[in-house]
Amino acid sequence: MSLANAPRATLVRRLAAWAYDFLVGLAVYMMAGSLLFGLFTVLVKMGLLSMGETEHMSDLITTSPVLSGVNELGKLLAVGYLFVWSWSRSGQTLGMRAWRIRVQRTDGSLISTGQGWRRAVYAFGGLANLTLLWDSTLTALHDRLSGSEVVQLTLEQNRELLNNSKLR
Repeated sequence: MSLANAPRATLVRRLAAWAYDFLVGLAVYMMAGSLLFGLFTVLVKMGLLSMGETEHMSDLITTSPVLSGVNELGKLLAVGYLFVWSWSRSGQTLGMRAWRIRVQRTDGSLISTGQGWRRAVYAFGGLANLTLLWDSTLTALHDRLSGSEVVQLTLEQNRELLNNSKLR
């Protein structure tokens, strides 16, 4: 199935998919935070990390710039990985599937992992979609900078992508 000539997705569709994906991303962010909290707890129990003057693990994480940085970076990387993995595997996140849009190269092929990471960084949490307000080609800032595009799929194309991703 070639999607090279599919029409580009509108701002409304992108924002609707973003709302769905925000919730999934939030869940991944919280799960990663729980796992990191557990990891820090294990490191304290093993004696590899000191509680210092703090009584609770959350106090230790928030008062230590290093642990706080590792904690936030780990959670953000987990969320980023969710998006990059989805985009490079099928071109769609959960929200994109619901709103029948797909990220791809302009030739219709899937983006690479490197393109996905660039796209995630340049998206600024989805705010880069707002650049569509003054772009008549429906190519957002992060589309341009990552060499990708977001296209609108027909119901049949979306079903076929969903069926093909189940086979992987």
